[in-house]
Amino acid sequence: MTQWTSADLEKIGTAEELALESERADGTLRDPVTMWVVRTGDHLYVRSVKGSGGPWYRGARSRHQGRVRAGGVRQDVVFREADADVHAAVDAAYRAKYGRYTSIVDAVLTDEARAATLRLDPR
Repeated sequence: MTQWTSADLEKIGTAEELALESERADGTLRDPVTMWVVRTGDHLYVRSVKGSGGPWYRGARSRHQGRVRAGGVRQDVVFREADADVHAAVDAAYRAKYGRYTSIVDAVLTDEARAATLRLDPR
């Protein structure tokens, strides 16, 4: 498995937003969706506010790969379901990074959103 460089982790992890394009069955990319991204350790995570029923999440889960852009980095990625044991750390990362958006950040801290947490791995 390919790993993120420390520079890419820093750039993406500190970016305010990430553009995610999931791959269709024919290999083309869907239109980008803008979302929040957080870093915990050497991993990057995104969540679907609408849970597993969110359109972008369903697209990402259909082929498990796509592309992300954030902080000047453009990278093809694999989408992996996050283990439940990282949910608390991901919650804390969302609170630390986006806590100033008090009326919005709670939406990524619900059980539904936690269940739709994806780890982004470079490919």
